[in-house]
Amino acid sequence: MMIRYVAAISAAGFAWPAMAAELALKVEIPRLTVAEYHRPYVAIWLEKPDQSFAGNLAVWYDIKMRNNEGTKWLKDMRSWWRKSGRELSMPVDGISGATRAPGEHTVQFTDAAALAKLAPGEHSLVLEATREVGGREVVKVPFVWPPKAATTTQALGQHELGAVSVTVKP
Repeated sequence: MMIRYVAAISAAGFAWPAMAAELALKVEIPRLTVAEYHRPYVAIWLEKPDQSFAGNLAVWYDIKMRNNEGTKWLKDMRSWWRKSGRELSMPVDGISGATRAPGEHTVQFTDAAALAKLAPGEHSLVLEATREVGGREVVKVPFVWPPKAATTTQALGQHELGAVSVTVKP
């Protein structure tokens, strides 16, 4: 059995070993019966226990619009925009991607830079979804990092997001 260690540096400047681990997200984008349906923009990020920003994992938006006009509506994901979005220049390699169709989507985060910098302890994975001619919703799913055992935590959105689960594995 091989164990990998990643050095993470705290805000205070000291390093501690963090075991390499993985985080998987399963999110349902519900099929809504509305007159004018648009795929939602979704931001996925990590928060520390004090709800401060810890790192971006993914941003799904309309990347096919000419002249990068899809970025114009990123600010409609207000929580994410205030915490991190306004500081980014999209697209961001490894983070930004296309919107997703209704259905269940699974994303693995094994080499995400945000995870490598995450201090040990309790954190939240946060999803924010907003849709043109639609609503806006934020869902938070708590988890412990680094995991000592495989754990799955679930949450349920009300309208723009459906079932959300976060699985962490050592």
